[in-house]
Amino acid sequence: MNQTPHYNPDPHAHPGLHIIALVEAVKGVLGLLAASGLELVGSAPLQRWVHELIARFQLDPHHGAMAWLAGAISPGGVHLAALIATLYGVMHILEGWGLWRAKAWASWLGCITVSLYLPFDLYALARHPGWLSLVVVAINVLVLWVLARDLFKRRR
Repeated sequence: MNQTPHYNPDPHAHPGLHIIALVEAVKGVLGLLAASGLELVGSAPLQRWVHELIARFQLDPHHGAMAWLAGAISPGGVHLAALIATLYGVMHILEGWGLWRAKAWASWLGCITVSLYLPFDLYALARHPGWLSLVVVAINVLVLWVLARDLFKRRR
């Protein structure tokens, strides 16, 4: 008897999804730790550390990225950065959980986010060619392939 092939949603059948899920969960935890650290430290110590870096590396304290960063650090800016890091962390933890459980929405979310990163990765590879840039692009293409393959199998 000819049976129509169907997709098995068992997460144990998808070792690639498990690996991606673990990486996403780690990214999420790091995002939450960064948010907590920003809130615990506050703006004054961050400004002091940036000024120490400017002095240590003999950078121009009035021009450049570090000077801009020193001027941009404020209590409101730290709270906003902590909020963004919290949202980033929660999103990646949810994506990791969904991928571990082989949820289709998590594969969609992963495809979308990796697709958003790829143009920047390709730009970095073009601007700064080297093995590290190439590895980043290759890993992201591999992740996109695994997630897209998962979604394709679900459609069949």
